[in-house]
Amino acid sequence: MAFTKGAGPHQRGLTIGVDIGGTKVAAGVVTPAGRVLARVRTETPHKSKSPKVVEDTIAGVVEELRRDYTVGAVGVGAAGFVDDQRATVLFAPHLAWRNEPLRDALKARLDLPVVVENDANAAAWAEMCAGAGRNADDVIVVNLGTGIGGAVVIGGVLRRGRHGLGGEFGHMTIVPDGHRCECGNRGCWEQYASGNALTREARELTQAESPVARGLAQAVGGDPALITGPLVTELAQKGDRACAELLEDAGTWLGIGLANLAAAFDPELFIIGGGVSEAGDLLLEPARKAFRRTLTGRGYRPEAEIVAAALGNEAGLIGAADLARDALPRWRQGRRQRRLSRSRESRRAF
Repeated sequence: MAFTKGAGPHQRGLTIGVDIGGTKVAAGVVTPAGRVLARVRTETPHKSKSPKVVEDTIAGVVEELRRDYTVGAVGVGAAGFVDDQRATVLFAPHLAWRNEPLRDALKARLDLPVVVENDANAAAWAEMCAGAGRNADDVIVVNLGTGIGGAVVIGGVLRRGRHGLGGEFGHMTIVPDGHRCECGNRGCWEQYASGNALTREARELTQAESPVARGLAQAVGGDPALITGPLVTELAQKGDRACAELLEDAGTWLGIGLANLAAAFDPELFIIGGGVSEAGDLLLEPARKAFRRTLTGRGYRPEAEIVAAALGNEAGLIGAADLARDALPRWRQGRRQRRLSRSRESRRAF
């Protein structure tokens, strides 16, 4: 049953999380335990060159959810670089945001506290609190969607870097002079292991009229433009060999990138989320194989485990909603105590 307006925005700790990706905007009313009570989803107006249009979309989904629920704050997970104040989207490769003061703009429109966070950081926080990383302290989360987002959790704390821009793993250069990326560089990791990369490769294979792509061509009536990442995954799961090979290629690139991250961070766990991860072991087994083959010092060091995310596509909005509770004084104090307790437990383990 929906809570009525006037029920007291802080008594139940309800917040709204908004997850903005390259293709969709998903929002939900979330409890402190991470349960999503109501959801709204719409397409991202990615073709618009006006940041105001995206802002209107966010405000619209929040207002729709507020009709039936009283909430205390809004958290926005944005696909882009977010400053250290969690207020401004400095750059978004797939959207029109450039130094966009999103927090203040939404706060003025909604009359609610607003926290803006990188979408991968938000998803990582959800997985740490209630998902696949809840029993770990040192975790790297990699989200495979339109591009590749990432996040670093060390000692149970989300590490954002000095300027708030850490975790942009998708823009590591792994193929010098490789495919052009929307960020402006060439050879970025996300050009080889993301949803966009999977779709591009499937379309090129079909356009080449390769006989191995017959199943793909039939599925889209001969129009490669209709091929999507989810379609490739669906056909692979049904036994289409070409689609399985495309996922194997993406998984191999994923494993190579993870080995690089292991050399830099030495985590105990990698969590793989995002839409592409729904391929499961068709993607993760090649990734594990490539990871072991590429890992520095292989055979002489512990290997991080590679697992699928547990919260699915809702991780971003759940994490954004939870991070928004930092804007509520009584939740802020409780969070400090929980983090201190967890830190003490981690130190006792050594």
